[in-house]
Amino acid sequence: MEDERKKYRVGMASVISSMTIWGFMPIYWQALIPIDSYVIILYRLVLAGLTCFIAALVTYGFAGIKEPLGDKKKLTKLILAGLVITANWSIYIYAINSYQVIETCIGYYIDPLMVCAFGIIFFGERPTKHKLIAIVFACLGVMIVLLHFMRFPLIALAIAMTFACYTAIKKHLKMKPLVSLLYETVFIAPFALTIIIYMEANGKGAFLAAQPYQLVLLAFAGVLTALPLALFAAAANRISMISIGIAGYVSPSINLIIGVFLFKEPFDHVQFIAFAVIWVGLVFFTYGEIKENR
Repeated sequence: MEDERKKYRVGMASVISSMTIWGFMPIYWQALIPIDSYVIILYRLVLAGLTCFIAALVTYGFAGIKEPLGDKKKLTKLILAGLVITANWSIYIYAINSYQVIETCIGYYIDPLMVCAFGIIFFGERPTKHKLIAIVFACLGVMIVLLHFMRFPLIALAIAMTFACYTAIKKHLKMKPLVSLLYETVFIAPFALTIIIYMEANGKGAFLAAQPYQLVLLAFAGVLTALPLALFAAAANRISMISIGIAGYVSPSINLIIGVFLFKEPFDHVQFIAFAVIWVGLVFFTYGEIKENR
């Protein structure tokens, strides 16, 4: 029982830490403007793969890194996870750098609902009373936002669907987080590196567009990608998808504050009401989590 409690505490601490880092990431991505979004994505892929390789090599050695190569099904899932999270990154960075931070918030507010639904449908998870109340309030808040915009939020839904699919794949992968992340990027990174070399050689890459300090910032893209993903992978192996889904509201809530107060994006009273409704659900969730943990 004590081991289960420790596993749960580590899982919750990991997912909240990863969501907090992701919450503040729009500041980092916008600091890289005027580097094109697709150039940032390519560098992110290569640097994330390099970071994961070094970290996995130091932590587990070559034996630990080679372990998944003997399991074709696991490799297939890892490649699929890599493609899905790359799509998620690409959509997200494009939206941030085209000043659509609040739309990404909508996407990441919808995402936990999809994650919870996947947990119930595909993994047979049963929500507690407090989690069920939180899900109802979250659904209500999202519906208010969607009705208010009165348009099909393509970016938001694409972000939500890709990350929910990624979460479900990670739930099936019982692997060391760093090794898992390495294989998610290792098959895509060589293609990304080839394109980077071509673009830089033709003056279309980061070096011509960026200031020196932005190149230094760009060099940290690998660490800032790998760290929250490693924390998320650690959480996915320890706690339910429902808990991950509800905790997922931390990131877009921070994004929202940044979008409104730092980037001065438009935000009206209807959106405020919608997000307030979602936060009421989070209060119920938090109370239920504390009660269960006790």
